[in-house]
Amino acid sequence: MTSIGGVEMVDWNLAVATATRLVRPGPEVTRDEARAVVAELRRHAKSSEEHVRSFTRLAEPGAEGHDESPAGVPPVLVVDRAGWIKANVAGFRELLKPLLEKMQDRRAGTPGGTVLGAVGGKVTGVELGMLLSFLASRVLGQYETFAPATRDLPAGTSSGGRLLLVAPNIVHVERELDVQPHDFRLWVCLHEETHRTQFTAVPWLRDHIEGEIQSFLGETEIDPSTLFERLREAVQSLSGNRPEGAEDGGRSIVELVQTPAQREILARLTAVMSLLEGHADYVMDGVGPQVVPSVAEIREKFQKRRATGAGRLDQALRKLLGLDAKLRQYRDGERFVRAVVEEVGMAGFNRVWTSPNTLPTKSEIARPADWVARVHSKSEGGP
Repeated sequence: MTSIGGVEMVDWNLAVATATRLVRPGPEVTRDEARAVVAELRRHAKSSEEHVRSFTRLAEPGAEGHDESPAGVPPVLVVDRAGWIKANVAGFRELLKPLLEKMQDRRAGTPGGTVLGAVGGKVTGVELGMLLSFLASRVLGQYETFAPATRDLPAGTSSGGRLLLVAPNIVHVERELDVQPHDFRLWVCLHEETHRTQFTAVPWLRDHIEGEIQSFLGETEIDPSTLFERLREAVQSLSGNRPEGAEDGGRSIVELVQTPAQREILARLTAVMSLLEGHADYVMDGVGPQVVPSVAEIREKFQKRRATGAGRLDQALRKLLGLDAKLRQYRDGERFVRAVVEEVGMAGFNRVWTSPNTLPTKSEIARPADWVARVHSKSEGGP
């Protein structure tokens, strides 16, 4: 527990309570319908494993650059919105622990630090809860890369990550798009199973991403006056009241409240997340025609939904939080994967998983030929 005088820096329980209270109710379903949805999602998640491994060749014995998926992979967890909130609070708590410890050390020597910690912890808990309540009704599934070890998992199960499927959100979207439920549920599972395959078949990937995130957090300006100044500039930018000559109007608060070093780290993280999301989109569409008859219709409708959002407030919040960058990751990453596979085949693309040095840079995501030239020329003894 990261606390000062017994007071936590973030009131995690308050975050869960706030998010659970504010999150919108899910679609109306009967108890029998809910059970049927959960059972079908579990079946689809299981069948997706073989489809994804066969298409990507990531878990085949002797596949280039990585080994077979390890035994003891955690089971798929089908959750409701409250369950997703609780899981993500646990993940945040695990991931942010080093940063909060750093802040604790700084505040411990401050007069009145315990009082500030109590007030700040509750404020941060409420703010985190509000953010999670917004996201909880939108996420269809998630590979929880940084899930803490849990006591309820079977013996021998890896605690390095777990796959969550948010049943009410999947039902909500399939109804909104008016698509075939069986096909849509399998299509979603193909995407999320690809993420699980990426991390279980590439052992170094999780530690690499965690290291980048911890480096990012380690560069965080924790001096209150510095943070306040950066936040003030960010709000001015988003409200249109920028100083004359400023060029940050198109960026989110997430981007603006950063040091130069953090921007360099974020560029690397953006590249790897674009790769992971684009690869998952490429796989779900590549496998789709074989097992999802209506994949073309689903993709067309889903892309329109991604692009338009659910109204002006939704779009404003996405911009504020930097979630529009997430949408670009899907698009740009999928283009990268498609271009590389067309050029060098799936085996050639899979060299991307060899080491952190073979991951694409942010510029290479936009110019796949540069990645092919760099990685393949080196591996083939070129200049």
